[in-house]
Amino acid sequence: MLDYAVQGQGKRKTRALHAASAGRRVVFMGDDTWKDLFPGAFSQAFFFPSFNVRDLHTVDNGILEHLYPTMDSGKWDMLIAHFLGVDHCGHKYGPHHPEMAKKLSQMDQVIQGLVERLENDTLLVVIGDHGMTMTGDHGGDSELEISAALFLYSPKALFPGAPPEEPEIVPQISLVPTLALLLGLPIPFGNIGEVMAELFSEVEDSQPHSSALAQASALHLNAQQVSRFLHAYSAASQDLQITELHRLQNLFSNASADYQRLLQSPQGAEAALQTVITELQQFLRGVRAMCIQSWARFSLGRMAGGAALMAAACFLCLLVSQWVTYPGFCFRPFLLIPMACGLVGTIVCAGLLTTTGLKLDPVVLGAMAAVGSLLPFLWKAWAGWGSKRPLAALLPIPGPVLLFLLIRFAAFFSDSFVVAEARATPFLLGSLILLLIAQLHWEGKLLSPKLLTMPRLCFPASTGPPRHSGTYALGLGVGLLLCIRLAGLFHRCPEETPACRSSPWLSPLASMVGGRAKNLWYGACVGALVALLAVVRLWLHRYSNLKSPEPSVLFVRWGLPLMVLGTAAYWALASGADEAPPRLRALVAGASVVLPRAVAALAASGLMLLLWRPVTVLVKATTGTPRTRTVLTPFSGPPTSQADLDYVVPQIYRHMQEEFRGRLERTRSRGPLTVAAYQLGSVYSAAMVMALTLLAFPLLLLHAERVSLVFLLLFLQSFLLLHLLAAGIPITTPGPFTVPWQAVSAWALMATQTFYSMGHQPVFPAIHWHAAFVGFPEGHGSSTWLPALLVGANTFASHLLFAVGCPLLLLWPFLCESQGPRKRWQSLGNEAEARVRPEEEEEPLMEMRLRDAPHHFNAALLQLGLKYLFVLGIQILACALAASILRRHLMVWKVFAPKFIFEAVGFIVSSVGLFLGIALVMRVDGAVSSWFRQLVLAQQR
Repeated sequence: MLDYAVQGQGKRKTRALHAASAGRRVVFMGDDTWKDLFPGAFSQAFFFPSFNVRDLHTVDNGILEHLYPTMDSGKWDMLIAHFLGVDHCGHKYGPHHPEMAKKLSQMDQVIQGLVERLENDTLLVVIGDHGMTMTGDHGGDSELEISAALFLYSPKALFPGAPPEEPEIVPQISLVPTLALLLGLPIPFGNIGEVMAELFSEVEDSQPHSSALAQASALHLNAQQVSRFLHAYSAASQDLQITELHRLQNLFSNASADYQRLLQSPQGAEAALQTVITELQQFLRGVRAMCIQSWARFSLGRMAGGAALMAAACFLCLLVSQWVTYPGFCFRPFLLIPMACGLVGTIVCAGLLTTTGLKLDPVVLGAMAAVGSLLPFLWKAWAGWGSKRPLAALLPIPGPVLLFLLIRFAAFFSDSFVVAEARATPFLLGSLILLLIAQLHWEGKLLSPKLLTMPRLCFPASTGPPRHSGTYALGLGVGLLLCIRLAGLFHRCPEETPACRSSPWLSPLASMVGGRAKNLWYGACVGALVALLAVVRLWLHRYSNLKSPEPSVLFVRWGLPLMVLGTAAYWALASGADEAPPRLRALVAGASVVLPRAVAALAASGLMLLLWRPVTVLVKATTGTPRTRTVLTPFSGPPTSQADLDYVVPQIYRHMQEEFRGRLERTRSRGPLTVAAYQLGSVYSAAMVMALTLLAFPLLLLHAERVSLVFLLLFLQSFLLLHLLAAGIPITTPGPFTVPWQAVSAWALMATQTFYSMGHQPVFPAIHWHAAFVGFPEGHGSSTWLPALLVGANTFASHLLFAVGCPLLLLWPFLCESQGPRKRWQSLGNEAEARVRPEEEEEPLMEMRLRDAPHHFNAALLQLGLKYLFVLGIQILACALAASILRRHLMVWKVFAPKFIFEAVGFIVSSVGLFLGIALVMRVDGAVSSWFRQLVLAQQR
C-alpha cells in the first residue's frame, strides 16, 4: 500500500488533524477509511470505496483523475494520496503475478509525473504502511510484513553534503516522529518512538549549528512530546512503576536543563552535546521499555479462575458422559442441588467481597461458582451412587485414547508443535486409525471367533459374530490413510518455517497464468462438485431414500444440481472476470453478485424443507383382499402412555417390511387399504447426510475453487471412517448404546486436519478475508456482522461440518446392519471354544432399533455430545494454560495467544454445530414418533 504525501516546505505547518480549524489546506484522495478516522480534517477530499480487495483500479483511477489537476491548482498546503492497487493486487494475485508488475509500473509512472511537477519548496514522501509476504498477505510480525519503504525527494537538496547511503530498514515506531518533524508537524501525542536524529545532522538553517546540536534539537523535541504524554498518562492511570517513572522524569529534567544551557553557548561544547544526546536517547528508550512492560501485565487471578472454570466444565462433561448411560441415574438430584449450592456460595462470596470493599471480578466469581457446584456434585454422586461401582467403571477411558489425549494436551505447550501442527495432525490421525484396526483385530471383530485368543483391550464385548472380514476393514483403513495423505497436499506453511513451500493449489484460479492449466483445474474443480453430488445421490439411492416423495428429497433431486451449476458458473466468472470483454463486464459483475446469493438461498430453502418434513420414507397405499395377519400383537385401545407407544412402534416397523402391513381403514366402495413404508431404517442418517450436503455448498463458495477437492476428500474420509468405526461397534448387545472414545477422538482430530487442509493457520495474517466479498463485491457499507459471519464461516467450516455430523457416529453402526439379512446367534459350548449357530433370520431393523429403547437413544445422544465437548475442551484448556504459563515467552503473542483465540472460537462454533446436529436428530425422532402415532390411531379406527 502506498501513500504519497506532497507538502510545501516554505509555509508554516500545524498538526494535520487540526489543519482545517487552523486555516491550513489539507487535501486528501484515496482510501475512504480516512473519512471515518479523521472526520472534518480535510479542506477537500476525494474518497473512494476501498474494502473490496478484489478491486484493483477504482481507488487508483479515482486518485489519478484528481491528483495532477489538484497539484497544478496550488490550492493546498498538504496533499495526501492513498493508493490501494498494489495492496489489493497482492491479496488477489500475490507478489509475483503479472498483474503486480502492471500495478508497480503504474506507480512508477505516477512517481515520475509527481517529480516533474514538484517545485523547489515542496517535499515528496512515498511510504508504505506495511510490507507483504510471499503470498501477498500482511498483518503479522515477520520481517517481510513489518518492513516498509520510505522515499523522500525534493528538487532542493534535503541534506546537502551528506554522502549517499544504502537503503535502511527503519522501525515504524521511529518512522512516525521522524516523518512528523520532516513535514513540520507536531509529533503525534500518543507516539513513544525515537526520532532518527541522524537525518537532521546535516540540515541547514539560518544560524548554522553543529551536527551534534541538530541531533540534540530533534531528540529534545521528541523527548518533550513523550514527557507530556507520560505526565498525562500517569495522571489518568496508575499502572506505571512509580520508581522507574520518577527516575525517567529526573533524567529528562537534567537532560533538558543541559540542553537549554548549551543553546546559550554552543561553541566548543561537542562533548557536552554528545552527553545530552545520550541522556535523551536513554530517556526515550527507558519510557518505551517501561510502557511495554506495564502494558503487558497479566491478571493471574483471572487466568487461574478461567482455567479452573474450563477444567471444571471438562471434568463434569467426562463424569456425566459416563454416568448418564447407567440405569438409575437421575439428573435432577445430581445436578440441580449442586448448582443451587454453587449459586448460593457465589452470592455469599460476592456479598463478603462487597462489604470488605474488594473489587468484584466476574471471571473469578464464575470460577468459584463452577468449583463450588462441582464439589457437592462429586460428593453426592459418590455417596449415593458412585460408591457402588469401582472408579475404573466411572472413568473407563481406554488406555490408548488416554495416552493420545495426554500427548495432545502436552503438545500445546510447545511452540514448535503448534507451528508444525498441520504436519503432526495427519500423523496422529493415521496412528489412531491404525490403532483402531489393530484393536478390531485383537477383539475378534475381523476374524473368526475361533481365532479370538487375545484379551480385550478397549471395546466392549459383542454378543454377535464378526461383522466384517479383515480384508474389508483393512481396505477401509488403507483408503482412509490415502485420503489423509491426499488432503495433506493442500497445506499452507506458517511464516516461522521459511524453508517450507505452501501448496499452490490453495490460490484462486484467477491468480494462475496460462489458459490451458487454468481450464484443466477448472474442470477438476467442477468434477469434484459433480462427484460430491453423485456420491450423496448414490448413497441415498442405495437406501431408497431418494425415492421418497417428500419435499426435502425432491429438493435434493432437483435443487442440488442447480446449486452445482450455480457454483460452477460463479467459479467460471470469478476466474476470468478480468479477461471478460468490456461490453460483458457489467453482466459478469451482476452475475457475480446473483449466483452466490442464489446458491445460499437454495441451501437455506433446502434446510427449511428438511426441518419441515424430515421423514424421508416411501409410503405405498393399495387396496386388495384383506389378509389374516394383523399389524399389531394383541393390544386393546389406543396407546395411553409413552411406554405403550414404545412397545407398539417396533412391531409396526417389523411388519411394514412384509407384503401386508396391517389394515388401517376400510372404505365402503374400494375395499381394504394397506400401507407399506420402505427404508425407515435410514431415516435419521438420510436427514443428516442431506443437511451436511446442503450446508457444505455455501461453505464451499467461500473458499478458493480448488479447495472443492478438499471438501470431496472430507466427505470420503468421513464415510470411510464411519464404516471403519461401525465394524467395531456391536449393536446386538442389549443395554445402552455407546460410541467408543476412539471414534470421538478420531472425529475431532479429523476436523483439525481438515482445517489445515483448507489452507488455514491459527494466526491472523492467514485469515481468508476475501470470503467477505463472495456475493458482495462492492462491500457491505457500514455493516460489520455480515462480513464477519462470512469470514468466520470460511475459517471454521471444518469445525461446523464435523460438529453437525457428529451424531452419525451413533447412527452409522445401525445403518450398516442393512448388509443382508441378519441372523440371531446363540453361543454354544464353553468360553474356550466359542461356537455359534444361527437361530433364526430377522429383517434388519437398522436405525429403528434405536426406537426399541428411546431412553437409551436419548442418553446415547447426550453421552456422544458430552464426549465430543470433552475432547474439544481438553484442547482449549491446554491452549489457555499454555498461554497463561508461557505469558512471558518470546512467542506468546506470535504463537500461543493466537492459537488460544482460534481454539476458543472453534470451540464455540463446534458447540453450536453439535447442538444443531443433535437438534436435527431429535426433530427427525419427533417426526417419526408422530408418524407412527398416526398409524396406531388409524389402526384402532
